[in-house]
Amino acid sequence: MSTEIKKINNETWMFEEGGVYFYLLCGEGKALLLDSGMNTQNIKEQISAITNLPVELMNTHADRDHIGGNHEFEWFYMHPAEASNLYNSQNEDGVICPVYDGDVIHLGGRDLQVIELPGHTPGSIAVLDTKYRLLFSGDPIQDGRIFMFGVQREMHAYRLSLKRLDAYRDCFGEIYPCHGSVPVKPALIDELYEASQKVLEKTLPYTDADLFGTKVRVYHAGCADFITDLK
Repeated sequence: MSTEIKKINNETWMFEEGGVYFYLLCGEGKALLLDSGMNTQNIKEQISAITNLPVELMNTHADRDHIGGNHEFEWFYMHPAEASNLYNSQNEDGVICPVYDGDVIHLGGRDLQVIELPGHTPGSIAVLDTKYRLLFSGDPIQDGRIFMFGVQREMHAYRLSLKRLDAYRDCFGEIYPCHGSVPVKPALIDELYEASQKVLEKTLPYTDADLFGTKVRVYHAGCADFITDLK
């Protein structure tokens, strides 16, 4: 599968791989690759065509479509709550350098703050780019399909994560997710919060489906589709 690279600004690039997005954020001293796609090959080689800065990797979480190129790196930043997902569910290896809520990665003239957003997975994180006022949200904030089925997903935690972003509303003007439309506006957070409550109440229209061999329910919220267990 081919990967298309799009320039967002002079220090930021988006890699698009079949509906999966991951990002390269450059500073003055180093660069950060945010996720590594699903099937993209030779990521470091592709990055070298963009910048000669040393590159580190951070994963927003450990689902399969976010860690495909992790093997090219000796270690990677990840919330330690994703360890079970990485090593057990995904049967992958690699060395986790743990990051927690409030941690800041300094790229040189560009600071990136980690924000914990559990719910989609236990260790899901977003990254706040304070220089460009951008939020890189991973999977929890998007207008596509939000996976909320399986033992590691929890809708109540997801809603609490959306709500805690209220404290950061003045810090970003656009959101860059890993799926769906890019960018999206912060107002989507409120729409997802309201819709997720209706999912819990089972008051949204839905269809039942088979996804990767698993029976699921797809709630159609308008702002996104929530995919949950059959219950």
